Amino acid sequence: MNHQEKPAEDNLTELMEFVLLGFADIPHLQWFLFGLFLIIYIIILMSNGTIFLITKMDPALQSPMYFFLSHFSFLEICYVSATIPRMLLKLGTQRRRISLVACATQMWFFLMFGGTEGLLLAVMAYDRYVAICNPLHYPLVMNHRVCIQLVTGSWTTGIPIMTGHTYQIFSLPFCGSKQINHFFCDIPPILKLACGDTFVNEMLVYITSVLFSMVPFLLILGSYSKIISTILKLPSATSQAKAFSTCSSHLMVVMLFFGSGIITYLRPNTRHSEGTDKMLSLFYTVLTPMFNPMIYSLRNKDVIMALRKLLCNNSLN
Repeated sequence: MNHQEKPAEDNLTELMEFVLLGFADIPHLQWFLFGLFLIIYIIILMSNGTIFLITKMDPALQSPMYFFLSHFSFLEICYVSATIPRMLLKLGTQRRRISLVACATQMWFFLMFGGTEGLLLAVMAYDRYVAICNPLHYPLVMNHRVCIQLVTGSWTTGIPIMTGHTYQIFSLPFCGSKQINHFFCDIPPILKLACGDTFVNEMLVYITSVLFSMVPFLLILGSYSKIISTILKLPSATSQAKAFSTCSSHLMVVMLFFGSGIITYLRPNTRHSEGTDKMLSLFYTVLTPMFNPMIYSLRNKDVIMALRKLLCNNSLN
């Protein structure tokens, strides 16, 4: 009797678990990857944490632009924390199993923070548009109440959509292999494990990607086309250079984030390669958040001055 009951229990356990393969195809590099991603994670936490700190503490960084930047830095910490800690755990322990609930939770947080980032980048582009194209109305249009409303909207808009999206995906029946050839619970590899017709879910992926990637991206492009047009009309080359410098860092971050995200989620399903998906995911989940603070700090004189002030104060103390 015991011998007959055991397979049923095993099948039940199997139904409730997935196996995240991660980088199992390169076993000789596991500890190297663990060290590499741990260093990158620490860099992301420290750099974004520093920007968040100085934008809150420095009196010179109290404009709407830095208010949005502080939220963006905090969001980046949340965004990478949805994927990297579990990846490090699996690289360090080689325990690749993940429960269905944990997988769904990770996907929800990842989608939530990713969607918020797309909307917040669009808000930051709008802020630059008002500052450069309508400078006289800027203090009135971008007052503190409006800034709070825009940030709150960015953080909360995705909650019902991403909740419904995640619920739809994990309501599917899963059969056959439970191995996810990825380092976190992303949508494309999960859908590959589902039985039956996934057409509705695939359409939801495209709709969500359009709402949280393409629409913000097009709004940003629209804002920057107006910004560039206005900058080119400025009388002096010095004024043009100053205006470009305030926007170039944001534009670089936009291209890095949306470029890799749109390629991943808006490609036809037939063109999805597991190796390519993994590399693209590494780009927008690990590398882009690491580069963002460097882009913002190295190309922004006010941030550099605030950093110097903070370091000087610490050394004097």
